[in-house]
Amino acid sequence: MKMSHILAVAGLAAAGTAVAHGPAFNVLFKFDGGVGVQPFRSNAGAPVLNTVAGVAPGGAPWLIRSFDAVIRKTGDVRAHGEGVLLAGADGLGTRAGPRQVVLSLFCRNAPVPPAVAGTLQTTPFNSEPVDLDADGDFDVRGKLTNADGATPPLDCGDNVDNRPVLLIRTMAGNPAAPGAWFAAGLLADEGPRHGGGGPGRDY
Repeated sequence: MKMSHILAVAGLAAAGTAVAHGPAFNVLFKFDGGVGVQPFRSNAGAPVLNTVAGVAPGGAPWLIRSFDAVIRKTGDVRAHGEGVLLAGADGLGTRAGPRQVVLSLFCRNAPVPPAVAGTLQTTPFNSEPVDLDADGDFDVRGKLTNADGATPPLDCGDNVDNRPVLLIRTMAGNPAAPGAWFAAGLLADEGPRHGGGGPGRDY
């Protein structure tokens, strides 16, 4: 084999290794889109609070215009949200009281048959609080950690029946204990463990 061919093959192998170990390979989850909270849901025909993972909802309906986020296996998170605004009450169309938000990631326990989805854990991995501007927009650049400083485990959402929940919550004064949730992120189409391509920002 000619030396030029050897060098070409070696170059392709090195490029493949670089791609395999690049930023996309390190992605734990990607989120694309979000949903605002409805304070109540039905339980056996009766209205109950729309509590998720032990977190109470905001007291009025909220909307979120757009949201995308990338969470890496290191716990690093990059997120951008727009239009977190009230969808009811006298403050309709405004951010009302909240001035800061926190992202809270909740993993699931493994499903136990005949259940098709695992139960949500109630210990979150939180971001640092970030400012919510007058238009309901925010950016997160930081790390998700629990009360012990640990980052999300690699088996958090390791199959389709075990997907996590990412809540967007109000900052209630104590960064270790954020307040009510008023929006949630939606996992990107490629789902967990598939970081390459797909919708959302190129972080």
